Amino acid sequence: MDEDAIREQISALMEEHRDLDDAITAVQRAGTFDLLQVQRMKKRKLLLKDEIAKLRNMLVPDIIA
Repeated sequence: MDEDAIREQISALMEEHRDLDDAITAVQRAGTFDLLQVQRMKKRKLLLKDEIAKLRNMLVPDIIA
């Protein structure tokens, strides 16, 4: 995977992460919400964060000191 493709994927994942954050906030503000649904959304958000971190690490070259 080249650098541009990785950056595009990071951007898409970050957008999905922000959208999930907004959705979680909206659902919780609604008052009556499905706790299981919110937990699933939070788990997906965490998985996205981990994937973003993994992709960012691919952009940083390994430097052996």
